[in-house]
Amino acid sequence: MARQDALLRLHKNLLVRRSELRKRLGLELEELAHVKHSSASGDAADAAFDSSGEEIASTLAELESKELAQIERALRRLKAGTYGKCEGCNVSIPVARLNALPFSTLCVKCQREVEQYGGWGAGRGEADWGKIADADPMADRDVNISDLEIDLSK
Repeated sequence: MARQDALLRLHKNLLVRRSELRKRLGLELEELAHVKHSSASGDAADAAFDSSGEEIASTLAELESKELAQIERALRRLKAGTYGKCEGCNVSIPVARLNALPFSTLCVKCQREVEQYGGWGAGRGEADWGKIADADPMADRDVNISDLEIDLSK
């Protein structure tokens, strides 16, 4: 019952945080749109300062947008009844971890595996699609003809 109460409390916290992020993102996007439409005046230093401020605001909005997406996903998992279960091993994620990171989808052990092996499925017999390249990996390599073994018997 204590876990159920904790999950209900986390649900309320997720709803509050989602509301905060939605408001903040709306304001930030309005500010960015206003800055883009306002007339540029001043010297090159002013323009550089304005540009760096826009870049920081844009990066912050992107991070908050990602957090909002994670919160939305956690809320969907709550409705589906899968919130608090590790997507990797299906064990219950400890409430302490959920308190620290309410939109966590992995237990600590599975999260360590993801971080250590560079992606979900790596080291589990699945392909690591992030390491596949379009270019030929041998293209930049120097090849000496004496290093090649050629079978001339055929």
